[in-house]
Amino acid sequence: MPERTDLTALIAGHGRVIEMINSGEAGLPVLARLLQVVESAIGATSTAFVEFAPTGGRVIAATGDADWTIGRPVSPTDPATVCLLSGPKIRDIRVDRIPGPIGAELVDRGLGRMVAARAEIGGLTVGSLHAFYPDDDSRASGQHEVMAYIASCIAHMYSDQRGLPVHGDGPVVAALADGLAVVDRDGHVRLWNPAAAEVTGRSVTETLNHPLPFPLPPSGQVLDHRLPDGRWLKITSGELPGPGALRVVTFRDITVHQLRDQDRDLFVAVTSHGLRTPVTVIKGYVDTLTEHWDSLTDADRRQAARVIGQRANELARLVDRLLTSATEGRPSEPPVPFDLGDALRSAVADLPTDLRRRVVLNVPAGLPRALGSRQSLTTVLTELGTNADKYSPPDAPIEITADGDKRTVSFRVSDRGIGIRPEHVERAFDRFWQGETGDRRGYPGAGLGLYLVRRIVEQQNGWVSLRPREGGGTVAEVRLPCG
Repeated sequence: MPERTDLTALIAGHGRVIEMINSGEAGLPVLARLLQVVESAIGATSTAFVEFAPTGGRVIAATGDADWTIGRPVSPTDPATVCLLSGPKIRDIRVDRIPGPIGAELVDRGLGRMVAARAEIGGLTVGSLHAFYPDDDSRASGQHEVMAYIASCIAHMYSDQRGLPVHGDGPVVAALADGLAVVDRDGHVRLWNPAAAEVTGRSVTETLNHPLPFPLPPSGQVLDHRLPDGRWLKITSGELPGPGALRVVTFRDITVHQLRDQDRDLFVAVTSHGLRTPVTVIKGYVDTLTEHWDSLTDADRRQAARVIGQRANELARLVDRLLTSATEGRPSEPPVPFDLGDALRSAVADLPTDLRRRVVLNVPAGLPRALGSRQSLTTVLTELGTNADKYSPPDAPIEITADGDKRTVSFRVSDRGIGIRPEHVERAFDRFWQGETGDRRGYPGAGLGLYLVRRIVEQQNGWVSLRPREGGGTVAEVRLPCG
């Protein structure tokens, strides 16, 4: 090998690399030419470049006796990798001292010494450049300087995204939270970063050199697209500068935002209906009283006043539900011990008259004290009682019973109504959910009551459940920790 670095070969070779870049070449062809330049200039028998990412590395280019390593993954926990990513940026390494199987393989192929230089951007390692020699005495003046220089040139290519990283896992692209892809003029994917794989569930191997797995919007435009699994993506695209006619595509999962928009639309719809119905009835009876007062009997006036009061109470309850929903059912006071039996009796007394007449309350003596918010119990019982009233015959009793053990104290609201299907016992607690379409038409409401009950109870470290009642109907059970 030469005793000195061949600067002429280095300058001439680097000049040809620059011409490649100026003519639109990028990525692996340029990287491979750089490896050939450094191999010739410093008299190495072979060279290789490992591209690193947070999840590990991979040999993406090699020359001479090292070309068998192309495509080989490099584990981030491998002792050899740890050695390369720490210590000086450039170093001489005896191949037989490289830990792991790679060192033995290099020795078997007649390689005895390696010069390694890290390519870094702002202290972040994007890869490492390696030059191999047959023995430990093959040293030439300027080897380290040339290796450091070429490693810096490669790092600059990564910084400019000149077709690198090549396996979509480079640290610059990998750091992006959004999915990023580069597609060619035929719509085939040339780069696919880790966030893209996570968002779509499609790995780099499944995607590279295949058509983009979703529509490509016109350059500079935004597209909301729904995936087959029901998730939504917001996709943007733009032209990538250069003669290669490449397009860069960014996308993110907006499923949560779409669901919020749908919830908002449903909220407006159900609350508008829920508010409009009692307001319309109240206005009708008020107009009747105003315009026909003298022609109405006392019984008609009392009936009108009774209906107005009932509808006003419905309206007040709906407004209270909406306000409680807006604050996510948070209790206004910290949990404290309270007498559940006494609280249930007080809450029943506050129920609407027609509902209160149907309630059968059975609270045993010596019931353990509950730990929670006594004030919120009225809201919980009102919602459960109203729900039982809505779905059961007007003459059927609504039973409220209580019980306790060493750890929890509970009460149950049981009706003899239409019952609940086992597959609906959890969905019933979803916001705005009201059962099947037929049920929704027959039983009006905003679908907020059970949602608020669960929020309120769980804020107090308790839980609530529904189950079908033996003989027909539904049982709602609330459990709170003992005080």
